[in-house]
Parts: sequence; C-alpha cells; structure tokens
Amino acid sequence: MITDDFKDLYPFKNNYLDIDGLKYQYLDEGKGKQTMLMLHGNPTWSFFYRDLVKKYSKDYRVVVPDHIGCGLSDKPQDYQYTLENHISNVVKLVEHLDLQNITLFVHDWGGAIGSGTAIRLKSRFKRLVIFNTAAFVSNDIPFRISLCRLPMIGKFIVRCFNAFAGPATFMTTQKPMSAKLKAAFLAPYNNWHNRIATHEFVRDIPLEKTHRSRQTLQDVDDGLKTLQDLPMLICWGKHDFCFHTGFMKIWQERFPKAESHEFDAGHYLLEDKLDEITSTIDKFLSKNK
Repeated sequence: MITDDFKDLYPFKNNYLDIDGLKYQYLDEGKGKQTMLMLHGNPTWSFFYRDLVKKYSKDYRVVVPDHIGCGLSDKPQDYQYTLENHISNVVKLVEHLDLQNITLFVHDWGGAIGSGTAIRLKSRFKRLVIFNTAAFVSNDIPFRISLCRLPMIGKFIVRCFNAFAGPATFMTTQKPMSAKLKAAFLAPYNNWHNRIATHEFVRDIPLEKTHRSRQTLQDVDDGLKTLQDLPMLICWGKHDFCFHTGFMKIWQERFPKAESHEFDAGHYLLEDKLDEITSTIDKFLSKNK
C-alpha cells in the first residue's frame, strides 16, 4: 500500500465503492449527525484534506473520496474522465452512504464536481466551504497549464515527466513542503499508467464551446443560483497562480451573502495556513448551525 511510508500523516481506513467494476476509494471517519463531504482537485487526492479529517471527525462524519484515476481509486486507461462522470460518481457515493446535512468542502476541480453534486441533490446539503476553485465557464487559464493541454506534447510531459503533479509540490505553497510531504502528494502518481487522471483533468478543461464537458459545466454554472440560500464560506489563498483572486470575486458576485476571507497562502492553502483557516471554519460552523 502506497500509504505505508506516511501512515502517521494519513492514518485512515480505506473504503471502496464499486462503480461499474471500478474501485472508488473514500474515507469515512467519525459518526456525527452532520456530514462533511470534501472533494479534491487535480493533481491532489484525499490526502489534501487529511488535517481537516483528523480535526472534524471528532464531531462530524467526514467523507472524502478519491476521484477515479486519483489517489487510491482505480486508474483505468480507457475511462471517460469527464466532469459528468466525476459528478455522477460523487452523487452515487452520497446516495450509497445516504449522507444528509452535508457541509461541502471543495478545492480546485472539486468546485465544479461538488457544485454539480449539490445542485442535483440540493436537499441533502446544508453549508458550502469554498477553497481556491471555480464552478463556472471561464477561458482564464495560465499559460503553463495550457501547455499541458497541447496534443501529444501535453500528454508526454505530464505522464512521462510528471510535469503537472511534480511542479505542484513547490508551486502551490508559500512555505516549502518537506520531502516526506512531497512524496505523499506524489505517491499515487508514480508512473505513466498512474498519471492518467492528472492529464485527463487538464484535457477536460472546457475552454472550447464544442468541448465534451462544456455543456455540463454550463449546467453547473446555471445551477449555482439554486444554492444561494445555503450559507457559504470562502477561504482563498491569495498567491494562487491559477485560481487567482479574480475567481474569488466571481464567487462573491454569485453569492453576495457569502463570508469571505483571504489568506497569505498559495493554491494548496491548507499547507500554508491550516490553523488560521480552521479557526475561520470553526466560527462559520458555529454561526450557521
């Protein structure tokens, strides 16, 4: 098991849901009456939320899946890694576990996936916590990420040289990661085969109007208004080269009642400012019981 070398950082039981013959790994910690559902992005995995799981599983049921192709989930080579399929998988997990009173945490791709899930299962969701992410149509993409979408070249540099997950270990934080922490983030993506999703997520950014996931993202975008009555907390790392503060402003425009906080942090904001962010979350939860 790839987690053996950092079990102290990720001391959780692995659970699996069978989705069309694929193993969909998820954490399910704690037994509170309310649930926290945490959705990661690319190129992270459930490890990204490890400290929140440890903290909040004392009072909540905390569920954190690895998207197909990521973390400890199966990594099929012939799978359709589309936004629609990722949303559908989370919907199946929520229904399978019969999760209720959900506080949704989203980061990176988790924003579109989680928002899509909440729109489809609105009655099960209670609160929203937004970390650097988007869930709306945009053509705002950094040049360094657009390179990874180039035909053939992008696939080669991402899957052969790990040119997406690798640089993320030093480009996404303000304070350097330890060697052990870098190894943990990269552990599921250690060869060409296992890097399938890190490339496919980049390919699935629907910039073009004819893109396979454009309509799904448009539906999520249009459906955000149905979530406006849910309390929302926005926690934003202001040194994010990808999801810059312009994206935060769009969230604020869509959700004018949202509580917003900026942190001196990068894209992996929990690695930079964990204590400040959890303190902010605690106050938000207390005000919105």
